[in-house]
Amino acid sequence: MCPRSGRGSSADLGLKYRLLRPAALLGAAFTSAWVISLSPSPTLEPVAIAGVIATSSAPPPLSEDIRTLRTELSRIIPEWRGSRWSVLAISLDRGDTLFNQGAHDALAPASNMKLVTTAAALHHLGPNFRYQTFLLADGPVVDGRLQGDLILYGTGDPGISSRFYRTDTAVFELLVDQLIARGITTVDGKVMGDGTFFSGPVLGPGWNPRDFNDWFTAPVSGLSFNENIVSIQVEAGPTVGARPIVHVLPDPTVFLKDNFARTVDTRPRPMLWVDRERPGEAIRIGGEMPINGRDLWREMPIFNPSLFAVSALARVMEEKGVHITGTPHPVAPGESKVTGRHVWGSRAGSFTPVVVARHTSRALVDYLTVVNKQSHNFLAETVFKTLGRVVSGDGSFTGGSRVVMSFLEDQAGIAMAGIEVADGSGLSEGNRLSAAALVSVLEYMSGTDLWDTFLATLPEAGRRGELPRMFRTPAARNLRAKTGTMDGVSALSGMVRSVDGERILFSIVANGVRQSATKRVEDRFGARLAAFRRSGT
Repeated sequence: MCPRSGRGSSADLGLKYRLLRPAALLGAAFTSAWVISLSPSPTLEPVAIAGVIATSSAPPPLSEDIRTLRTELSRIIPEWRGSRWSVLAISLDRGDTLFNQGAHDALAPASNMKLVTTAAALHHLGPNFRYQTFLLADGPVVDGRLQGDLILYGTGDPGISSRFYRTDTAVFELLVDQLIARGITTVDGKVMGDGTFFSGPVLGPGWNPRDFNDWFTAPVSGLSFNENIVSIQVEAGPTVGARPIVHVLPDPTVFLKDNFARTVDTRPRPMLWVDRERPGEAIRIGGEMPINGRDLWREMPIFNPSLFAVSALARVMEEKGVHITGTPHPVAPGESKVTGRHVWGSRAGSFTPVVVARHTSRALVDYLTVVNKQSHNFLAETVFKTLGRVVSGDGSFTGGSRVVMSFLEDQAGIAMAGIEVADGSGLSEGNRLSAAALVSVLEYMSGTDLWDTFLATLPEAGRRGELPRMFRTPAARNLRAKTGTMDGVSALSGMVRSVDGERILFSIVANGVRQSATKRVEDRFGARLAAFRRSGT
């Protein structure tokens, strides 16, 4: 979950083709991964939520069942001091408003931002969009020796990890096998990690620096490995007074550590701690650890993703018998021999990198399912930057923001006053969405052929591992919704069916609240909508 938890056009295919032309010329497989995904989605006119909740000059009389529902839902929403609520529930089938309290008030949405990011990704990229990762030879191959550097080039794939494959290095093993099949057994140069397909800062705007040592703030790069985090295991030293033993997985070589903790046979004073002052600095391990105490585990982000990835590739190459004379190096911004090239051909005195291996990722929908069901920040932010890069040619947080804001206004038909999109996960404290905006996104998606796919990515109430709340209520195995949680913020937005099968879209966003108490409010709200029945049906 999220524990603290400019607009672009989608129609300018000419612009997108020019921006991606160098990549397309890498080979047919790259072309299929990117150019096909750029086909414009059909434009559908959204049903305006503003029209649903607006008061007309002669509103129809409310039925007794809706008056009762509104009264009961009003009692569920508490009036806590300092709290703000944006709440909306509408009938997707009948088009009427069932409940509205501050529906247009734009508040911090926490991880409900992921609902918007995944909807925009399905609209612009499609569920079958795939990433590609390349090995390129930057020199001729003579008698099995690459006389130059080997470039590991990423186009943003966030799935090079054991979450999607049998091991964390399985993708690199496949790439090296292709290298060997081409007869390359020695690299007389460096192995270069190139993550420059994305641009700008790797950390999102408005992220809290206090979170930078937590796994959920992993940096976002065009080249990533193991979701850009390491697992740190600290075990007691062999004797009293000895330093605890530190293991860093999967790669201990790229994560510096300063260990001045000690093993004791008394009560630790102070307790063992693992920390670092700023991103990219060495971690510090201090305090005391009981000699018979349990191991301490912690996941922390790394802040040189390209070096992290290419170091893992180099290990796999050596394990498979491919010798490297140089050392792993990251490619600095502006120094890529791949990103931004507009001419692919030999020049006098120069060599053009040639693709020698490639890997195609899992389908995008597999990633979006993890984003929503597990509220995964890193995957959400990678998709966010991908939207910026593919749709507008700007693979930064700013580029992603422009594309998503344009999606909200142009596709979902949202009045953008007060709406702010700073990142794709909801981790940024600068994000602002209203319940009406979130319901508009749901309503827009319901009118497309992507609706079932999108809905299936949302957690299901009463199901362990997804949304194990509302168990033994009418919402269980019925309601599907995205959660949102960060300091003082709680949210839940999705769809639930009434007793009669009527589809109800809803959103409840609260700021200035206690999460545990607000989750109970959300559960009661969702269960009451699931128990709704219209009279005479």
